[in-house]
Amino acid sequence: MQSLVGIATILLCVFGGFMLHGGDLGVIWQPVELIIILGAGCGTIILGNPRHVLSEMWLQVKEVLGRRKDGGEFQRQLLLLMYELLQTAAGGLKALDAHVEAPHESELFKRYPMVLHEPKLMHFIVDNFRLMAMGKISAHELEGVLEQEIDAIHEEMSQPARSLSKVGDAMPGFGILAAVLGIVMAMNSVAAGADTGEVAMAVAAAMVGTFIGIFMSYGVLDPIANRMRQLVDEERTALDSVKVVLVTHVAGKPPLLAIDAGRRLVQLNSKPSFARLEGWIEKLRNPDQAEEPATPRRRKGDLGAQQAA
Repeated sequence: MQSLVGIATILLCVFGGFMLHGGDLGVIWQPVELIIILGAGCGTIILGNPRHVLSEMWLQVKEVLGRRKDGGEFQRQLLLLMYELLQTAAGGLKALDAHVEAPHESELFKRYPMVLHEPKLMHFIVDNFRLMAMGKISAHELEGVLEQEIDAIHEEMSQPARSLSKVGDAMPGFGILAAVLGIVMAMNSVAAGADTGEVAMAVAAAMVGTFIGIFMSYGVLDPIANRMRQLVDEERTALDSVKVVLVTHVAGKPPLLAIDAGRRLVQLNSKPSFARLEGWIEKLRNPDQAEEPATPRRRKGDLGAQQAA
């Protein structure tokens, strides 16, 4: 909805202002100019990026223009999923085999569909629980491995936004290209004996190309690329949160403390308080209890574990 409001505001202010100034929208409608500019832009994207980057770019653009997910609910599901996995791993990491080997068939993962539908995050969680199950690994070693993996994922996911931003920077140039071709046609009409009015219309149509290039750059592609960068940063935050949970768990801390360490990395707009997190976990343990008691009760075992830490 927010994306649609933004698009509507841009179109209304730009073209509405043009009409209030006495302009005719029919003058701006130049299909040939659009074909030249948009075709050159699309060709540049296809030429300059491998197929997997194009696929990721399409997915990110759809997410930008589509319905935004509920960040608070997503974080709730992620933190509770990690808590359940750590609780299961308490009986030995081999107990997780049934879940991590086929997560889409696991009843545990199915309880958290928003996480299950994030393939990169799911692979990160599953692969690293497998890594911990393969043998002894220290918290320091695990942190280094996970940090390198997150950097690689973030670099790959950032490439579509960078590529789209570069094309956006080039759009005014494509607009000038279309305008030059239009001027060439206008001069050719002069040689063919066109009158002053016909030449003026041809020149005006050519200038529309410059307008389209600038509009596509600053009014469409640049804001979309900026939003894509923000989405990638949000996904990195989720990966960092999982990393901290796993490292804290391997360091020997209790599950609640490990989950709280991951909570601290959540973005402020969807970051739950510790009391709220504790309420979620209490609700998970006792489904009949209210999610958030009026006065959150600290369990003796958790308090003692945190004091020991």
